[in-house]
Amino acid sequence: MALYQEGDLDAATTLIHFISPKLYRFFAAQAVSRLEAEDLLQETWLRIHKVRHTYRPGEPAIAWFYAIARHVRVDHYRKAMRTTIREQELEETSAAGEAPAGRRDDLAALLAPLSQAERDVVEMLKIEGLTLDEVARATSSTVGSVKQKAHRAYKKLRKAFGSSKKRTEARR
Repeated sequence: MALYQEGDLDAATTLIHFISPKLYRFFAAQAVSRLEAEDLLQETWLRIHKVRHTYRPGEPAIAWFYAIARHVRVDHYRKAMRTTIREQELEETSAAGEAPAGRRDDLAALLAPLSQAERDVVEMLKIEGLTLDEVARATSSTVGSVKQKAHRAYKKLRKAFGSSKKRTEARR
């Protein structure tokens, strides 16, 4: 692994031939299709290559490889879940006969009390299903800043909906 970090292509080839079958079995054992296991293996090697500088010589390399593989698998699962949820929402919308554009208008009206930055954060977190880290990267801010914007947005929304709920009850 230390040779691979230094750019030795023979070392990289040897690692790939030695570790790939183990990582493939790791993915195949998770009840994913053969194609998915191969895709996950490729994604793992891409990540290993990107972060090879983080490996500390003298540490067990196999544990480092499996940690990266586990993160790839978790990311794949999360992405698949977000996709499944979006597809279900689209099917429900289509089944209800509701136009997606009308749904966007309703959402815009609901989020109207928020600033643009707060609206963006809420949409990315709650509608797109992104993680705090992903939103922070997308907005070029810190995770703490994203949390703060989200908290302020939720507070404004609770206030706006709480007050409209009280007005509705007062009319009755």
